[in-house]
Amino acid sequence: MTWEDAWEVTHNTFGYTNHTLMPEALEAWSLPMFGRILPRHLEIIYEINHRFLAEVRRTFPGDDARIGRMSLIDERGTKRVRMANLATVGSHTVNGVAALHSDLLQKTVLQDFAALWPKKFTNVTNGVTPRRFMAVCNPGLSRLITGAIGEGWLRDLEQLQKLEPLANDAGFRAEFARVKLQNKQTLQGYLDKKALPSIHPSAMLDVQAKRFHAYKRQLLAVLHVIARWRRMQMGEKDGVPRTVLFAGKAAPGYAFAKKVIRLIHGVADVVNNTKSTRDRLRVVFVPDFNVKNGQWIYPAADLSEQISTAGMEASGTGNMKFALNGALTIGTLDGANIEMRDAVGPENFFLFGLTTPDVTRFKQSGYQPREIIQKDQQLEEVLALIDRGTFSDGDRGLFSDIVESVVEEDPYMVAADFRAYVQCQATVDRAFEDQDTWVRTAILNVARMGRFSSDRAIGEYATRIWKVDRVSIPVSGSVR
Repeated sequence: MTWEDAWEVTHNTFGYTNHTLMPEALEAWSLPMFGRILPRHLEIIYEINHRFLAEVRRTFPGDDARIGRMSLIDERGTKRVRMANLATVGSHTVNGVAALHSDLLQKTVLQDFAALWPKKFTNVTNGVTPRRFMAVCNPGLSRLITGAIGEGWLRDLEQLQKLEPLANDAGFRAEFARVKLQNKQTLQGYLDKKALPSIHPSAMLDVQAKRFHAYKRQLLAVLHVIARWRRMQMGEKDGVPRTVLFAGKAAPGYAFAKKVIRLIHGVADVVNNTKSTRDRLRVVFVPDFNVKNGQWIYPAADLSEQISTAGMEASGTGNMKFALNGALTIGTLDGANIEMRDAVGPENFFLFGLTTPDVTRFKQSGYQPREIIQKDQQLEEVLALIDRGTFSDGDRGLFSDIVESVVEEDPYMVAADFRAYVQCQATVDRAFEDQDTWVRTAILNVARMGRFSSDRAIGEYATRIWKVDRVSIPVSGSVR
């Protein structure tokens, strides 16, 4: 085949779905290593780059800076092959996985490519399968829903809208609450088998279950736990009883994330053994988090923690799994949280924190976290407790890098959002005290989450990107 024919086949075959804006995930491979391992591939990449940059020069003549940014080869320092650039050049369509993410993709990391090929870029918001994350994961709730609206919702999640009137039905609310309690008791049985700390089924189950990364801000959640514990120690009645459950994994080489996990364990050791508070506050860490053991957690949660720094999370799918299983969300305007909040209604979502433009302005104006900490006595005390070794058996050096990261640089705006987060958590407490209203809101969340099905997402890919038709599959003698 000629190069032109081969390139047309390649370009028409591939679409690039970008899943993150984080620089470390936009792979760039060492050119010398690439050349040693894949010499012929590198020759082809050079040819692709030569022809591509010729197009850029024709469109933007004399713009050498743009050429440097868009080249498939990063010439700065040790030369590298930019895989995201290569994927963008070689694909007919590029999409992000939530509306905000796709917008930021075009305005930040792939801005130059969007200027060159604006029609190449689109969005497909993520979704999750109700068969796996409701029918299998939460049979009690699934039976309740099917009994109320029929089984069609499992293949057409938008049918959950039929639940909306039932939010005002006292009998349905009572059944919904009963299922949630049973799911908490089931989770407790799982924790018992794993010899993990117990939860209080009658207490709020506040859950952050996701991959550990500094931008996802598990640290912000554990700082709130410490603040809550400290207020209780001082005799203050601090909201409703809570079990705060963390679950997730850190990448093998991600030392900071592993240190946050160690801090959570240290806080759990202290909080769970404080006689004056342990009946009102409990901390649990579930190890080896994955889809399989997530099935015990999603159905039991009352509160879903989706608190990433605005502009950092591509989409998230845990946020969808929790909401579909009847948890209310506390979160920032980030990733798919934005679309979820629009869908369920702002009054049914606990929003706090800086927006993406706020974060940009803070960083451009010379953000000084130390100044914020000095003005917030509670945050200052929480960091001091960590620094003094309260949660590390007196070892003052164990978590010094965590404290230093917040005080000195705070790239993920933990200090900037701490006060708003604590205040929002107080709003959550007040809402949970009115259980009837809480359950009504949870039902509305489930009813309005229909668009976050993977069926819808796959349908959008098939129609707009893959250009393929549906295939009818016979099931039990019928076609569905």
